[in-house]
Amino acid sequence: MLKPLEVLISVDTSFSLGEGAKKPFEYNPIGTRSVICDGNGLEFVLDALDRFQINASFFIETANKSYFGDEPMGNIVKKILFAGQDTQLLVDPSWCHFEQSGNYSANDSCAGRDFIELRKILEKSSRTFKKWNHKKPQVIRAVNGQVDQIFYKTIYDIGIHMSSSVGLEMYIPHGKEMLLYTGRSKIADIMEVPLFTYKDKDIMGGYPSKTLQIATSSWKEMLYILKKARKMEVESIVLLTKPSDYIKKKTPDYSIITRNRVNQERLLKLCSFINENDQDFVAVDFSMKADEWIKSESSNIRKFKVPTRFRNGRKIENLINNLFWKY
Repeated sequence: MLKPLEVLISVDTSFSLGEGAKKPFEYNPIGTRSVICDGNGLEFVLDALDRFQINASFFIETANKSYFGDEPMGNIVKKILFAGQDTQLLVDPSWCHFEQSGNYSANDSCAGRDFIELRKILEKSSRTFKKWNHKKPQVIRAVNGQVDQIFYKTIYDIGIHMSSSVGLEMYIPHGKEMLLYTGRSKIADIMEVPLFTYKDKDIMGGYPSKTLQIATSSWKEMLYILKKARKMEVESIVLLTKPSDYIKKKTPDYSIITRNRVNQERLLKLCSFINENDQDFVAVDFSMKADEWIKSESSNIRKFKVPTRFRNGRKIENLINNLFWKY
C-alpha cells in the first residue's frame, strides 16, 4: 500500500531587524512583538496546529541573543515546546553584527563567508539553541536559502548532518548540484531537504521557480500541488511559513498591525485538509523523520508544473490582500 504523502510545515521563527536591516544601530530591532503579533502570529499558528493535530518544525533563530539576550526568544521556545512542536536551528548571521566580541558584517548571508568566520557563527548559534531547547539541533536552515559549498562543509564539521535551506525562488546557489526543487539530495556529505519549488508559466512564456509558501501561494494552488504530488507518488513536501505571515503591518516597527485573514485561512485550510485526508497525507516534522531521511536520497523533480490559471489567481489574490488593509 502506498504510504501517505508527508507534508512538513516549517516555521521560520525570528525577530525582525525592521529598518535596522538597512541601517544597523540607527534603528532598534523588534523582538517579541514581531513573533507574537498581538496573538495573531505564533499563538495563531500553534492554535491552528493543535486544533487539527498537525506536527510542524519551528526553525529558531538564535543569534538575536547578541542584541536581546536569552529571555525573549527563550520564552518563545518554551511556548513552542510546551505545545508539543519540534524545534530546529535557523541561522541569520546579520544578528552577529551586534556581537561585541567579534567584527561581523550586517550581511544576512551564510554564503560567501570564509570557513573560520562561518564556523564561529554556526557554533555560537548551535550552543544557544542547545541552551534554550535542551537538545542539539538535528537540522539547520540558512536564512533566505543563502548557502554555498563552504556552508555544507562547515555544518558537517560542527556535527550537523542535515539541512533544509534551499528555496530556489529566494536564492539560487552556485553549482548545478544545488539546484534542488524537492526530495532529498546529498551535498558535501550533508542531506539537503529543500523547500518544495515548482514552475508556473508567466506571460512571457517562461517558467519561473516558485517556492511553496503560505504567504505567497494561494490555497487553490496548494491544493492542486498536493493532489498532483500524491498522484505522482512524491514522497514528501516541505513548505515555508513564519509567524508574521499572519498579520499585516503599516510600518516596519510593528506599531500598527492587524490580522491577515487571507493567510490565516490558507493555513487553516491546509491543516484541515491534511487532517481530513489522513489516508493520503500526513503531517510530519524533522524530529520524526530526520533519522530515516538521512539514510537515503529521493527524487529531485525539476519540472513540477502548475497551470497558469493558478498563477494568475494567486497574483490577483495577493495584490488585493496587500492593497486593502481590512480585506
